[in-house]
Amino acid sequence: MDNRQAIGSWLSGPRAAAEDMGIEFGHRGERLGLPENGPGSVAPLGRRFGALFVDWALCMLIAYGFLAAGSPQRAGNWALAVFFVLSMLTVGTVGCTPGKRLFGLRVIAEGGGRLSLPRVLLRSVLLLLVVPAVVWDRDTRGLHDRLSRAVQVRI
Repeated sequence: MDNRQAIGSWLSGPRAAAEDMGIEFGHRGERLGLPENGPGSVAPLGRRFGALFVDWALCMLIAYGFLAAGSPQRAGNWALAVFFVLSMLTVGTVGCTPGKRLFGLRVIAEGGGRLSLPRVLLRSVLLLLVVPAVVWDRDTRGLHDRLSRAVQVRI
């Protein structure tokens, strides 16, 4: 391997380098038995970020309007609590937050079906910590979803 190949593999990332060596990863969600496209497939990152933005904006609105008495600093702190409650209530009952519903997503257990209450609690707490949500596997599932054995799919 010459220097250009080594630098090229470093720039393109480990997945591309492994694929160049002949390793087949398959599509996102294949290891979980999910289809490649359409309903039931792993939710794309753009939709997940959009849903998170909508949910966070809704939580900030609620916190600023009802709980923080006009203080932006207090609104941010209250928004975390509102986000936790929103996540627990909506993911625990219907499987999606308002933002996820708007973007056509749902949170399900790895084997299908709803998440149990302890798994929703674990997922929600890890989501508030942020770091587990930005550490992804090759299926683009965050660590919070892996540890709670959940997956976000298209509806």
